[in-house]
Amino acid sequence: MLGLVAVGCGGPAPAKPGQSDKVTGEIRMITPIFEGSDGAKVLSGLMADFTKQYPDVKIVPDYTTYAKLNEKLTTSLASGRPYDVMLMGVGWIPPFAAKGVLADLGESESALTSLYSERVVAPGVYDGKVYARPIMLDTRYGYYRKDLFKQAGLDPEKPPTTFAEIRDYARKLTVRDGSGKLTRAGIDILGIDLRQGFETLMWAAGGDLFTPDGKVAFNSPKAVSALQLMTDIIRTDKSEDFGFTEPGAATGVPIVQGRAAMMLGHNNTWQEFEQNAPNLVKDGQVGFFVVTGERPALFQGGTIGAVSAKSKQQAAAKEWVKYLASAQPSLRANQQRGNVPALKSLVSSEYVQKNPAVQFAMKNLDHAYSEGGVPAWLQIRGDFKAAIESALLGKTTPQQALDDLAKKAEAAIASGK
Repeated sequence: MLGLVAVGCGGPAPAKPGQSDKVTGEIRMITPIFEGSDGAKVLSGLMADFTKQYPDVKIVPDYTTYAKLNEKLTTSLASGRPYDVMLMGVGWIPPFAAKGVLADLGESESALTSLYSERVVAPGVYDGKVYARPIMLDTRYGYYRKDLFKQAGLDPEKPPTTFAEIRDYARKLTVRDGSGKLTRAGIDILGIDLRQGFETLMWAAGGDLFTPDGKVAFNSPKAVSALQLMTDIIRTDKSEDFGFTEPGAATGVPIVQGRAAMMLGHNNTWQEFEQNAPNLVKDGQVGFFVVTGERPALFQGGTIGAVSAKSKQQAAAKEWVKYLASAQPSLRANQQRGNVPALKSLVSSEYVQKNPAVQFAMKNLDHAYSEGGVPAWLQIRGDFKAAIESALLGKTTPQQALDDLAKKAEAAIASGK
């Protein structure tokens, strides 16, 4: 079914010279999702459905990964032959919109908020214009093992609700053998991207990456308290050892294996439980919590669809993005990856109702925060890991680590890159 989320947002701007206002032509699309044979099968089905309504459109996908996406986008732009449709990450719109790379979709931000949470719409907006529609979300929040809470004498129905409780619970849940070797981390903060873990805690502490006018804010006292918490967990409380795990570790996911009692995790960690610890799922031993300090905060990333400002097939490209973001197509894409649907209406879908982790994320999107905010974000984000590691290893204080990072960020912002 097509156009399930179309709204009266006003029509697109008239086509520019060389651009078609007809839904026709070849659309080149770069996508970091629909991976592997299963993903390609889903996308193939979506393309077939779309071209039934628009038989004069041909969609040519270029599959990539998020690790290579920026490079491929930059190369296509430099060659003068940008992709017509670009599926990109949350936080990516300001860098590309600021350079005039993206087309205004002609949508109303306020109208879209009737379909999506306001915080889901915001990452696709820059300077008051809507440049992208949300297709799927990636979220990060707390997981905990109720069975291990019981073993430690903690109430399995009461996860931590403050930073102090996170530390206290983690200490009580940590287990080491007679030689002092860590056998169970009280909380795993290393199993997801360090930047994203820090950001989740930073937002919960009341901090922000940048001020509304684009100045660095991630070295404020509130932001520093988040990195201090991470450092205290590793260095003071010893509730986890640096190097105990890492994202995508070949040894598996510690909380699923019982080698961690709590975790800052991705919504698709649930799939790991289903596949590798089904009895825990069956017995209801996996719980969730929104990390809370000064305020509750949930990390929200995801994939959004944008159109090139230079596309000669503007009408077709925009219709394809609208279709991908509509209810049934986006639901199929989310199901394939175990992701969180962006549309509010999909909370009642069978997929969401059968996936407690996705359901939890959707019900807490009012507490969601996202990366980005400045045109230089893609240059800045890669420096976070080293800064965080320097604090966790005791090479610098959390304040110094973030101050040094802030100087690099300020230079990138000033350069206008």
